[in-house]
Amino acid sequence: MSDRAWWRGAVIYQIYPRSFLDTDGNGVGDLPGIIEKLDYVASLGVDAIWISPFFASPMADFGYDIADYREVDPLFGTMADFDRLLARAHALGLKVMIDQVLSHTSNAHAWFRASREDRTNAKADWYVWADARADGTAPNNWMSLFGGVAWRWEPRRGQYYLHNFLAAQPDLNFHNPEVRAATLANLRFWLDKGVDAFRLDAINFCFHDTQLRDNPAKPVDKRVGRGFSPDNPYAFQYHWYNNTRPENLGFLEELRRLTDEYPGTATLGEISSEDSLATTAEYTRAGRLHMGYSFELLVEDFSAGYIRRTVETLEAKVDEGWPCWAVSNHDVVRAASRWGGATPAPDFVKLLVALVGSLRGSVCIYQGEELGLPEAEVPFEALQDPYGIAFWPTFKGRDGCRTPMPWLTEGNGAGFTDAPKAWLPIPPTHRARAVSRQEADADSPLNAFRAFLRWRKTQAALQWGDIRFLDAPEPVLMFTRTHDDEILLVALNLGMDEANVPIPQGLQLTQIDCPGPRNGNVGAQHGATMLPGYAVVFARIERTKT
Repeated sequence: MSDRAWWRGAVIYQIYPRSFLDTDGNGVGDLPGIIEKLDYVASLGVDAIWISPFFASPMADFGYDIADYREVDPLFGTMADFDRLLARAHALGLKVMIDQVLSHTSNAHAWFRASREDRTNAKADWYVWADARADGTAPNNWMSLFGGVAWRWEPRRGQYYLHNFLAAQPDLNFHNPEVRAATLANLRFWLDKGVDAFRLDAINFCFHDTQLRDNPAKPVDKRVGRGFSPDNPYAFQYHWYNNTRPENLGFLEELRRLTDEYPGTATLGEISSEDSLATTAEYTRAGRLHMGYSFELLVEDFSAGYIRRTVETLEAKVDEGWPCWAVSNHDVVRAASRWGGATPAPDFVKLLVALVGSLRGSVCIYQGEELGLPEAEVPFEALQDPYGIAFWPTFKGRDGCRTPMPWLTEGNGAGFTDAPKAWLPIPPTHRARAVSRQEADADSPLNAFRAFLRWRKTQAALQWGDIRFLDAPEPVLMFTRTHDDEILLVALNLGMDEANVPIPQGLQLTQIDCPGPRNGNVGAQHGATMLPGYAVVFARIERTKT
């Protein structure tokens, strides 16, 4: 087992720095705050941390608009703070993954400021520039994910530039080898510092169609979005030409050759395409990304059938590639509310970690998920997210999942900040679920989370085993995990009511008591067992001797 890559089967805890812990009293979290709470993170039983962007940025998209890839933004601290963070995490046995946003920069980046000046400068071809049509309109019909046309006029050059996201996030021209080389040099900078992994934001957006062909229209019944508002015109098109281009595969192979120079490092790609599961399988083939994840389990649908179809579809497509699953992150409504309703039951919250932690692959856990935090209700006047502001009220943006961590039940800042006001409000529903309160309650979601992850580390089948689904009626999800000679049966009741679990005939089962979530009982009669609401059963399947 010591020779197995650390990232296979790893649990990766995502930290959103703005909202983790504020140590300098400005209402915004920072790198010293992460350092202060690393012992807490290690106590959860996770294997790694993923830190969302902390680089120099105007913060138009809260750090996902990078102005300097090699500098820490003063809002978050200094490079010395990051070095201390890295050293402390490693001392605690935690790997460190950092976000890298490669497809675009901030419009404040020195590269873009040079590129926009004229059509002949040294950086003139580093971004995606195009002439207007004869009538002055944009070069084609591509739309921005954040709403509206994906082109912005630049009078200095007399051309449009492409922005798949905010207008403040111009897209780099990855067809230019100098851009690819500069991008890889930035990654090498952090590898030399000792980071263990990169989470690659929107990695399928690096290349565009050089012919600038129009995207075809999408029928109304197909306009279902993942991570964006259903009334967003972005959903009106098939995005065949503005992302997920075939040239990207060659770049992924260049990137892999770089990380291979640093043994033990890994890459995790965020993938959102017209067929994200197929793209994930393609992007994680040998010599490309180590892992990939998409938005398939970040949607509203919470049914055993949907989860089974999603995982089976990826399993059928993926070869030697390795999946990574997440049910919450900084871009979507928190799973506790999205799937558990306005007041998610404690047993439901405890079930979520058992669910995601039992699928084949690695796991990303978003900060606060261990507390069962519901989505925060942020009033319009307190919104910060430009995406939510633009689409209010039909879509309220991403602020509801980005509110600060509640460390204490009391105090104006709930232990997150001493400032009179945090950058986003901390709702009473979160204070009631604060770390301090849950640590004092042996039966809390937090302590159940810790117990399950500690137990999972002892189960090779859950960390590395193959997966095969078994037929079961809704809302029961049932499958086996097989590793070497061990076969583990997993059955989860995703509903609140007791459910009948059809145990396949002829199986000899030995139940395993699993700490954390509510446990069912496989003392089955007549080939079936009743599983309480939001309960899980783990049982070893004994091989029949012939």
